[in-house]
Amino acid sequence: MDFLTNQNIIFYIVAYLVGSIPFGLILAKTFAKVDIKSEGSKSIGATNVLRVVKEKDPKLAKKLGLATVILDALKASVLLIIGFVLNLPSETIWAMGVLAVLGHCYSAYLGLEGGKGVATGLGVYIVLIPISTLIGAIVWFICAKVLKISSLSSLLALIAVLVSANFIYDGLGISSNVPMYLIAFIIVYKHIPNIIRLIKGEEKKVI
Repeated sequence: MDFLTNQNIIFYIVAYLVGSIPFGLILAKTFAKVDIKSEGSKSIGATNVLRVVKEKDPKLAKKLGLATVILDALKASVLLIIGFVLNLPSETIWAMGVLAVLGHCYSAYLGLEGGKGVATGLGVYIVLIPISTLIGAIVWFICAKVLKISSLSSLLALIAVLVSANFIYDGLGISSNVPMYLIAFIIVYKHIPNIIRLIKGEEKKVI
């Protein structure tokens, strides 16, 4: 029973379960009466919320898409801030971040299905590597305006975050950069179908 009373294990479980909350699905069902798990890309993220709800109500789609991004990011950020307030070790906080992203992408409430992890990864990075995350956000904004392809903009922004972090931060407060790269790997892995469509020139413009 020591397993269930170990502080780190409890925080890891909480991080995964909170990360698993499908805010996009909840918002779309509540306010637009649509099931994004059965339409569009079937993802629970903001892009699919925007894509699916837009067909019914363009103005509502933008509001729900933005709300999804904010909530998906906050569910990670708030957890990590709580971890800092409680003086948890940096290694534990980074692990919580990885598990929150994993929860979003493989939700415990959706049979291990989920979203692409971009917003939740943003929520982790903005707390732990804020300067690099802001650089990534600028790259995303520029690419989104020019390319108008959500997946490509997100992947280019992710690359900007990782590259800049290696120059800006002398370590991440832990002995390894693995957690940062692990979050990126999960996001890229979930984008493999998008990458294939990009190569084929079939990826749809959404933004």
